[in-house]
Amino acid sequence: MIEQNDYNVRAVERAIQILDSFDDDHPERGVTEISELVDLHKATTHRILTTLLHYGYIERSSDGQKYKLGVKLIDLGFRVRRRMDVRKEALPYISLLAKEIDESVDLSIFDQGQVLYTEMIQSNHALMIAASVGRHLPLHCTASGKVFLAYLPIEKTKDLLSVPFTASTKNTITDPNVLRQQLNIIREEGCAVDNEELEVGVRAIAAPIFDSSRRIVAAVSIPGPVSRISDDRIPEIKEALKRTTSTISSRLGYLK
Repeated sequence: MIEQNDYNVRAVERAIQILDSFDDDHPERGVTEISELVDLHKATTHRILTTLLHYGYIERSSDGQKYKLGVKLIDLGFRVRRRMDVRKEALPYISLLAKEIDESVDLSIFDQGQVLYTEMIQSNHALMIAASVGRHLPLHCTASGKVFLAYLPIEKTKDLLSVPFTASTKNTITDPNVLRQQLNIIREEGCAVDNEELEVGVRAIAAPIFDSSRRIVAAVSIPGPVSRISDDRIPEIKEALKRTTSTISSRLGYLK
C-alpha cells in the first residue's frame, strides 16, 4: 500500500503549513517567526511567502515588516459557503418539485470541468433514473452540464468548447459549433434538455440557479425514461423546473 504522504507535493505542503501558521492570536507574523514554526529555512519560507503574496493568499502588514492572510482566502471561503448555502436553500424546493412532477430531481454544481451531483431526491417509480451523489458526469451530454456551459463565464468554458466531444450515444452532440448554437437556445429558454445524449432511453431537463452576484452556482435536473419524460410533458416539466429554480435563486439573493 502506498501511504497518502507519498502523493503529497512538498512545496504545496509547505505553503499550506505557512497559511496554517496564522490564527486569531497571531494574525501577523514575520519571516523568521514563520520559518521557525514550520521548520523551514528562512530563504525557502521567503520564496513561498513571495509566491503566496503574488497570488493574493498572503498580504504584507501595514508596517511592511510582517505578513498576514490575504483577501483571496475570503473569496475561496465564500465559494465554499455558496455551495453549502445553495444545497440548504434548494433541498426543500427540489423535494416539493419531485412530488409535483413525480420524478427524481437532482442538484449539481460545476466542478473541475464536469458536473458534480450534490443532492438527489428519488422518485417513487419502480424504474428510477438519477445520478449518484458525488458522481461526476460530462458537461456536453447532460442537461445540467449544458446549463453550466450556457451560463458560466466564457473564460471558464472557452477551452471546454474548443475540442470535439466523446459520443455516449448516437444523439450525443460531438461538434462544438453545434453545441454552441444549442447553448444560445438554452440561454433564451432558460433550461436545457438531454435527449438521450448520455444514455439511450433517458431524457433530462435542467435549469440554472443564480446567486446574488447573478452567477450560476448550481443546476437542478429532472431525469427520467423517455416513456415518462414524453414530448407532451416537456413543457409542463420545464415550467415547474424554472419556477423552482427561480424561487431558489431568489432565496440566494438573485434579482432579475
